[in-house]
Amino acid sequence: MFQFINNWFERRIIRRSTITAEQWHDAFASLPLLQGLSADEKDRLQELAILFLHHKIFEGAQGLNVTQPMKMVIALQACLPLLNTGLRGYQGWYTVVIYPAGFAPKRVVRDEFGVEHHVQSNLAGEAWLRGPVVLSWGETAHAGVIDGHNLVIHEFAHKLDMINGDANGFPPLHVGMDSGKWAEAFTAGFEDLQHKCNRGKHIGIDCYAASSPAEYFAVLSEVFFERPSVLYKHSADVYELLRQYYRQDPLTRLP
Repeated sequence: MFQFINNWFERRIIRRSTITAEQWHDAFASLPLLQGLSADEKDRLQELAILFLHHKIFEGAQGLNVTQPMKMVIALQACLPLLNTGLRGYQGWYTVVIYPAGFAPKRVVRDEFGVEHHVQSNLAGEAWLRGPVVLSWGETAHAGVIDGHNLVIHEFAHKLDMINGDANGFPPLHVGMDSGKWAEAFTAGFEDLQHKCNRGKHIGIDCYAASSPAEYFAVLSEVFFERPSVLYKHSADVYELLRQYYRQDPLTRLP
């Protein structure tokens, strides 16, 4: 009964959306990443994006005016990983904060001896556990150009990773997926990438992925959706597990 009521509310939200067909056409056209989707997939992605826009709050930082087209571009990319799994993966938080460009938050970090240090890092985006997703519009505006880098997918992959706690590269898996195979394949792929990056060997995957298992999962999610052949060549096992996890196969829709 609860699912029936929830589905009814969602259909009602979608029917009452005031975004025009022309606006959606422009949003899809601005994202080459989505051009390989079938008509049915585009329809379902659009519906997910409408629900996402309904449930999330968009806030501009440093005086940025967040327009409807900006929200739509972010929503479509954020919902792509959940195209075949639904928006439940983004429950429990509500805000997307958008900076005009990169930002440099100041934080206090405590070292192993208990000494506190004030640090400031330049960031393009971040995802907070049970908190907002923060994005730089300068990086987001052209994120869907199929170059292997996608800030939106990266940060929202962290959100999926955080469903079961701190991001660690091991999100909750679907029923039927083998956690042992996930751990084995991702550990082997991560260590192989670290080895290649340490030797200065570039394979088309940003070496930032070698900085931690959490970043490995997030960066490889970017590559999975934008340059799947690169990921498949790096690790067919990891590609197959991400295919099962996202329930999509970008190799069949992207050149």
